[in-house]
Order: sequence, then C-alpha cells, then structure tokens
Amino acid sequence: MLNERERQFVQYWEANRLREKQWQQQLMAGIPMGLLFALPVLAIIFTGKLWYKRADMLMNTMINPYVLIIAVFVITVFVSIFYKRHQWDMKEQYYRQLKAREEHESGEGKPGA
Repeated sequence: MLNERERQFVQYWEANRLREKQWQQQLMAGIPMGLLFALPVLAIIFTGKLWYKRADMLMNTMINPYVLIIAVFVITVFVSIFYKRHQWDMKEQYYRQLKAREEHESGEGKPGA
C-alpha cells in the first residue's frame, strides 16, 4: 500500500510528466544549474590576471571574446538540459516503481493470482 506522500507524487507525476519532458521546459528550469557550472569558468578567466600574469597575457592575445561568450552559453544550455533530463529520468523511474508496487500489492489479494 502506498503512503500519502507516494500517492501525491503519483498524482503529480501523471499530470505533469509530459510537460516536464519537453526540452524547452527542461532548459528554462535548468538554467540556474547551468549557470552554476558556467560562471566559475568566467571567474577563473577574469581573475587569472591576479594570480598568473602569463595566463593573462596569453588570454588577451589568443581568446576572442565572442568565442568565450558562445562557450559559456553552450556550457549553460548543455548542463541545464542534461541536469533536468536526469531529474526527469529519476522521477520516471520512481513513478514506475510505485506503480509496479501498487499493481503487485493489489494483485496479491485476488484469488488465483
């Protein structure tokens, strides 16, 4: 028998699972996590001049700012979608486990099962 919290999750997931599977929804919901990975890259690059002068000189001569912006954008998008897709998979797995347990428990009480 499912407890109240598990029943609430099953109801929620049945109503929202298709909406949360869309990549647009995953992107919008995962942007904070994507920025959490991308912003340290910028912080290291821009603070590099404080702790390593040669790295700063090389960065100023070799790195195009547009490439840096595109790289941070790509990191943010990839991590945000990957993170939310992983969360969706974990919730889907939990949902299927609960449904299987519910079917198994309801089938045990029947004669001939």
